[in-house]
Amino acid sequence: MAQLLVRDLDQKLIGRLKKKAKDNRRSLQGEVKVILEEAAEQMTMAEFMDKAAQIRKRLKGRRFSDSTDLIREDRDSR
Repeated sequence: MAQLLVRDLDQKLIGRLKKKAKDNRRSLQGEVKVILEEAAEQMTMAEFMDKAAQIRKRLKGRRFSDSTDLIREDRDSR
């Protein structure tokens, strides 16, 4: 499995990571690994824009009702 070395990290950051690791009952290495895995799973901006374009294309031409009256009715019934 590959390894990664990150140099020159601020001691404050290391302290926060150690606290997070302890709170999550993980080693510092385990905590950093989880953080990196979660960050890598997030969509890039390009992926997000492509997905948004697909949704817009799928909804193109549809008409949606104005929800103002429904919101007002809900608000006034409280």
